[in-house]
Amino acid sequence: QVQLVESGGGLVQPGGSLRLSCAVSGIIFNQHTMGWYRQAPGKERELVADITPSGRTYYADSVKGRFTISRDTKNTVYLQMSSLKPDDTAVYYCNAAWTSSSVFWGQGTQVTVSS
Repeated sequence: QVQLVESGGGLVQPGGSLRLSCAVSGIIFNQHTMGWYRQAPGKERELVADITPSGRTYYADSVKGRFTISRDTKNTVYLQMSSLKPDDTAVYYCNAAWTSSSVFWGQGTQVTVSS
């Protein structure tokens, strides 16, 4: 059974920081590119950042220099978010992707940036 379990979301003031975690089980973690997506109310889900098994990273322009994605050897992927803005408010989803038939999602965690 594949599980991607996100944690670390919450309410933070503008300029603050949060670290999201995604614990993965049921797949070969080191085969999958891991990503963080987000979906704000009324908007489409968008890719925020991803990291390949070799450690190559991608960031959306809107988060470059503020967010850092990383993965460890214990089947967990992280998203360190700094200098948060109200526009970062969204549900954040963890994603694991290898082939077109091997794509999995977490249940999402809410991040709210507000004073």
